[in-house]
Formats: sequence, C-alpha cells, structure tokens
Amino acid sequence: MTAEFKKSDRSRVRRGLKRARYDTETVYAILDSHILCHVGFSVDGQPHVIPTSHWREGNRLYWHGSSASGMVRHLSAGNPACVTVSQLDGLVLARSGFSTSVNYRSVMCYGVPELVTDEAEFDRQMELFFERLAPGRWPQLRPMTAQERKATGMLVMEIEDAAAKVRAAPPGDGEEADWPVWAGVVPLVQKLQAPEVAPEGEAAPLNHPVLPTFGW
Repeated sequence: MTAEFKKSDRSRVRRGLKRARYDTETVYAILDSHILCHVGFSVDGQPHVIPTSHWREGNRLYWHGSSASGMVRHLSAGNPACVTVSQLDGLVLARSGFSTSVNYRSVMCYGVPELVTDEAEFDRQMELFFERLAPGRWPQLRPMTAQERKATGMLVMEIEDAAAKVRAAPPGDGEEADWPVWAGVVPLVQKLQAPEVAPEGEAAPLNHPVLPTFGW
C-alpha cells in the first residue's frame, strides 16, 4: 500500500477534490521535478514568500541562503513554514473563458525547519544539492572556505504533512464541441539550452547539468 500524508486542517484540499493527491510517491515526484521552490512564512503578521533552490532526501526538504538573511534567522528559531513547488505543463484552451484552464502539478509541504549545524552533514548535503544541479561537479569545485561556510545557512524541514494537486486532462467542455473555436491543450516543456561559456573562457569541459524530470 502506498504511504500517504495525513490530511490536516492546513493541508486538506477543499476545492477541486478530484485533483488532490496525498500519497508520498506523487508528493516526492513533484518536489523532485523542479529545483525552484517558494518558502512561505509569517513574521509579526506579515507574510513572506521567498523563492530559492531546494532538494530532498527521504522525507526531508533542504534549502540554503545567507546565514544573515531574515528567512534563515526566522525559520531556524523554530517557526513553521510552508514550502511549495509548482510546474506548469500546458495551456488548456477550452471553448469558453470559464472552462479555460492549465495543466499543472503542485505541492504544498508543511513543517518546522531547523538549521543544519553539523559540518560533515552540511558538506554532505551540499554535495547532494550539486549532484541534482550538475552531476559530477562538486568534486571539481574549489573547496568552500570557513568564511563561506559561516556565511551560508542551510535549513532542513521534516515534511509533517503535504498535499498535491494535479491536472492533466483536455478541456472539460465536450458538450460544447459544436462551438466554432479551436479547443485542446498546448503543452509547455522546460529544456536546457546550449551552455554559454564564462567570459574568461574554458578551463575544463562542462559536465552537463541535467534538470530533474517528472514521469508517471
């Protein structure tokens, strides 16, 4: 049986129930399909949403930023966060504006982040992040200095509960097929372009980065 996240008051999907998914397989796959997340949190009643790169190991999400940033300082103090990832897969062009939609995959994850303070674990997670971003590149890089490590705050969040929503379907207005307008889906894809060498030139060949892909 596929494991599922609990449906809590904060994670339960209330609109578009047929698109809701709570199983860990779908949630993890959406998280792994992208390298950009948005971290939401509130400070003194003021909401903030910060885009940043993320990675996952098991049921834990990781991201990093400046150790002096408001996000890192606030979340490492034991405050809750909501981390979202979304992927736009297509424009669903229906026969009316009301029925027009998009195909997408999205997930919301809740938990309380902590600061990664163990130096060996910090280095291990940085290598995992770079393996996602550009496989084989971490050993080639100049090692981090003590000052750079001190300036970098890494957060880890155990996913307490999560919910995904997925739409992957044609327009839902087949009963209006006689209306004289084109209807269907225009797929959207993300792909790598040709690398652009730094102005200083190449010192070694590029290990091609491979963006994560999502499949059913």
